[in-house]
Amino acid sequence: MNDTRHIRDELQQRAREWGADIVRIADTSRLAGIETEPADLLDGFPRAVTMAVHLADGIMDQITDGPTPLYSSHYQRVNALLDDIAVRVAGFLQSHGAKAMPIPASQILDYERFVSYISHKAVAIAGGLGWQGKSLLLVTPQFGPRVRLVTVLTNMDLPADEPVKNRCGTCTSCTDACPAGAIRNVNTTLHYATREEAIDFDACLQQLETFGQLEHINPYICGVCIAVCPWGKKKARKAKAA
Repeated sequence: MNDTRHIRDELQQRAREWGADIVRIADTSRLAGIETEPADLLDGFPRAVTMAVHLADGIMDQITDGPTPLYSSHYQRVNALLDDIAVRVAGFLQSHGAKAMPIPASQILDYERFVSYISHKAVAIAGGLGWQGKSLLLVTPQFGPRVRLVTVLTNMDLPADEPVKNRCGTCTSCTDACPAGAIRNVNTTLHYATREEAIDFDACLQQLETFGQLEHINPYICGVCIAVCPWGKKKARKAKAA
């Protein structure tokens, strides 16, 4: 355990040097029953490194009722950075004799159901990186939902982190701001049984498709619920005050 704890500490330090802002370790047994592609994706991988990059507050603060061209570009660049970090982390683990599998930060495999290889949010929740907010997004204590995520699966038995308590409480900021009126204002202890429990997914998707027709806006992004969350705005205000 001491050896793997040392490797975990070095891995977290390296990942931050490569651009990650938060790095946690998830016990993948907490993901039992989750849908993956392929179905046996987690077999042989008892741990997952879950990482977040903080989105630029200057860009997020400009979002009011829909995505901006700057956010659209930033979204792509951060996803590319996350993929680079994941490849580097996988290489680090392999250099220590482990098997590792970096999962792309943002790749839709099924446009009927909008699923990918695995839910990065589910992995992040399992690893205590944050909690699932009413918008379905991951909310971190450090940056609110102003993050993008990536995952690296590994067979190295790294010491795992524990999930954190949901702190959304009675806040309705994302519910009130949603341009599609899709957020149902329902809380959860750990995660929702289905996404429909939290949001009207069809209404959300229709709004995303409308935004995707705008000039210089990539498909399937919005950003409104991310921008209005008090957890993210609070940290941005503190940074400005400092």
